[in-house]
Amino acid sequence: MTVIREDDLIASIAEALQYISYYHPPDFIRAMAAAYEREENPGAKQAMAQILVNSRMCAIGRRPICQDTGTANVIVEVGIEARIASKRSMQEIADEATRQAYKLDTNPLRASIVVDPFGERKNSGDNTPAMVTTEIVAGDKVKVTVSAKGGGSENKSKFTILNPSASVADWVVNTVETLGAGWCPPGILGVGVGGSADKAMKLAKAALNEPIDMADLIRRGPSNKAEELRLEIADRVNALGIGAQGLGGVTTVLDVKVKSFPTHAASLPVGLIPNCAATRHVTFTLDGSGPAEFMPPDLADWPEILLDQASAHARRIDLDDLNDEVVASLEPGQTLLLNGTLYTGRDAAHKRMVSMLDSGEPLPVDLKGRAIYYVGPVDAVGDEAIGPAGPTTSTRMDKFTDQILGETGLKVMIGKAERGPVALEAIAKHKAAYLIAVGGAAYLVSKAIKKAKPIAFQDLGMEAIYELQVEDMPVTVAVDTEGNSIHQTGPKQWRRAMAPAE
Repeated sequence: MTVIREDDLIASIAEALQYISYYHPPDFIRAMAAAYEREENPGAKQAMAQILVNSRMCAIGRRPICQDTGTANVIVEVGIEARIASKRSMQEIADEATRQAYKLDTNPLRASIVVDPFGERKNSGDNTPAMVTTEIVAGDKVKVTVSAKGGGSENKSKFTILNPSASVADWVVNTVETLGAGWCPPGILGVGVGGSADKAMKLAKAALNEPIDMADLIRRGPSNKAEELRLEIADRVNALGIGAQGLGGVTTVLDVKVKSFPTHAASLPVGLIPNCAATRHVTFTLDGSGPAEFMPPDLADWPEILLDQASAHARRIDLDDLNDEVVASLEPGQTLLLNGTLYTGRDAAHKRMVSMLDSGEPLPVDLKGRAIYYVGPVDAVGDEAIGPAGPTTSTRMDKFTDQILGETGLKVMIGKAERGPVALEAIAKHKAAYLIAVGGAAYLVSKAIKKAKPIAFQDLGMEAIYELQVEDMPVTVAVDTEGNSIHQTGPKQWRRAMAPAE
């Protein structure tokens, strides 16, 4: 019987979590590079360029691809002829590995897990517990798949039970059209069909870890119903014109992965889980000979892309001189380079600020005529001013927007993805503007941040308010002072008609 040492399993999972924090899977890079070459919308093409440049920087610097270093997902398949030499549960083993990985001094990863989902939502501080799935399978080895799943894409997960005669493709396409850009496309859709409610979602999550082969599938053609479904969904979703970061474009999904399982005759359960531009996963097998070894991917897989050309046409904005005239001159789709003072603030900070405003308390920071960045950065290492610091999904701040703009004099907000109707109305009412940074380019964005210091709400951890000094931070104007949104006009422009189904 094969014996797997506990220490080898813990060390392997911990190293895998570190590995995927800075290495995209090579198949993802090749698919993204091909999509970059195909893209016709300059704004979407520039967003993909930033994602690819950021990915290469992370591979070289071994720093996180995204500031949201994700929930640790650990899928363990234990061969029935193998034995794990441990007295601890698989949850305890995975949690110890997660703790070691996320607290590593040379590359600390952001702790995002809150231990009480109902109450204070206090951060666990080490990203535990991991999300663990264990299965007993044939064989004498232990196979482990480790992935890091960001909140932006996970929040867009959907489930339904269709009538058996209904179209899975119709439901998936119609659902994706409602998701907005908070899942940071271009990415991958995992679709689970059949089983039960929990099984369908498990299938969808597992599908995301399969190799990207959409280009090969298109070349050779489908050989079964699942492959026909993959092709139909991919073509129809890309025809929606959502594009990279929701700016409109040719490619919204790089691949669609489908897994199925037998189900009840009266049911057709369907789970949908998208993966973002920070797709991160790796699989390894232990045979009792020691911990897993992870080979760095070949840097030749990353295309050489220069961002200088786009920057040459960008408009520089002084954040320390944000008067009404400057803000009113910003146009949707315009590329900006931000310089000066920028404050941070996410959900928890906004909630606390609103509570203080309601009770008549002064805020700890004067936001009049200022800009705020929706970000929860990774801790800095070495001589970094800040760790990877990409944007979070802005719609979570929508309910606070009118009061914050009206009572503080804030002029500019920066995040990712679209704003909802409430926020658009508030932006137009208060003559503010909303900009987006590229989700999936966190390390690249952090290089524009030259100084960072926490100035309020330090007890909130990564959700504290920071004062940043930025130089040429790249962003795109998403909503102007009239409430016009690039996330509405862009996809509409790039949407293409589909031929009717036969």
